[in-house]
Amino acid sequence: MDAIRLHAFGPPENLVLDQVPDPVPGPGQVRVAVRAHGVHLLDTTLRRGEASGGPLPLPALPTIPGREVAGVVDAVGPGVDAAWRGRRVAAHLGATPDGGGYARLAVVPVEALHRVPDHVPAPEAIAMIGTGRTAVGILDLAELDAADTVVLTAAAGGLGTLLVQSALAAGARVVALAGGPEKVALVYSLARGAHADRLEVIDYRAEGWLDEARAAVRQHAPDGATVLLDGVGGDAGADAAALVAPHGRLVLFGWSSGEPNRAGDIDHDAGNVTNSGAGAVTRDVRWAVGPRARPWGDLFDLQERALALAADGTWHVVTHQVPLAEAARAHRELEARATTGKVVLV
Repeated sequence: MDAIRLHAFGPPENLVLDQVPDPVPGPGQVRVAVRAHGVHLLDTTLRRGEASGGPLPLPALPTIPGREVAGVVDAVGPGVDAAWRGRRVAAHLGATPDGGGYARLAVVPVEALHRVPDHVPAPEAIAMIGTGRTAVGILDLAELDAADTVVLTAAAGGLGTLLVQSALAAGARVVALAGGPEKVALVYSLARGAHADRLEVIDYRAEGWLDEARAAVRQHAPDGATVLLDGVGGDAGADAAALVAPHGRLVLFGWSSGEPNRAGDIDHDAGNVTNSGAGAVTRDVRWAVGPRARPWGDLFDLQERALALAADGTWHVVTHQVPLAEAARAHRELEARATTGKVVLV
C-alpha cells in the first residue's frame, strides 16, 4: 500500500511516499481503507525531531506519522462483527508518535470507531476527531455566554474557525485575529445571519493591529474583553491577553508560536495572580493543554459530540486538502501559516 514514511528527522522533504505491506487486522480490530488523514502542527514538530518536553516522545525511525483517519472498513479481524465491513468510519489512533495515519490502510481497534453519516465528507469527519474534539473541550472549559466579549487568536485555523462559530452561537461578541486579507475574509464568512454584527476580524499582520483590536473590544466592553481563547502564545498571545479585563478568563490551548503565553504564568506566592506585562492583574487562567491542564475526561465522547455538530450543520467545517503523496507540501504550508481550517491529506 501507499504510505508516507519519515526515515530521518528534518525538513518536510524527508516525508516520502513508500510502498509498505498491507496491514492485517488482529482480534478486536478492523482495517480501514483511508480516504482522509488528519495533519497536526504537532506532526511537524515530531518530523523535525524537536518533541523534547512535548506531549509525545519522538518516534523510532522509519515511521508512518499521523493519528487520525476516516474512510471505509474493508476487513475485520477475529471476533469483530462482520456488519462493520463497508461502513464509513472515523477514528483516532491513539496518543502515539507513530500512529500510522498517513497510509492508505490503517488498523483500528473496533472500540475506537465512530460511524460517519453518509452526508458528512471524510475530510470533514476527520477534522472532528482531533481538532473538533479539542474545540469541544475548550468550549466546555471556556463557558461562553451572551455576556462575553471574546478575543480569539489564529481565528482562520482548524480550531479557530470552529471556536468563532461557537462563540457567536453562544451570543458572545467576538474580536477575531487572523493573518492577512484572505484569512480575514474567511473568518467573516463564518458569521451567518444575525451573528455578523457581533464579529470583528482584525488582521494581526497589519500595522497598528493591536490598537485596532483594542478599539473593537472597548466598543462593547470598556474595561476589556471577558475571555481570551489563545492557541498561539508567545508575543502575539501576550498582546492579545492585554486586551482582557482584570478578572477575565484566559483559556489557553497551545503555543503554535513555539512559546506558551506568558500571561498565563502563575505567581504562586500570590496564589492566583498573573502578570501580562502591564502590571499585576487577577485573572482566571484555564489551561486546556499542557501540564497545568484539567483532565479532559472521555475523549471518545468529545469526538462524538464534535461529529454531531458537523453532521447537523451547527459547524461549517473548513479544511485545507492536500494529496497524500504531497504530505511534504502540507507540512510546509502548515509551518508557513499558509493554510486555513484543518489540514487534511486525501
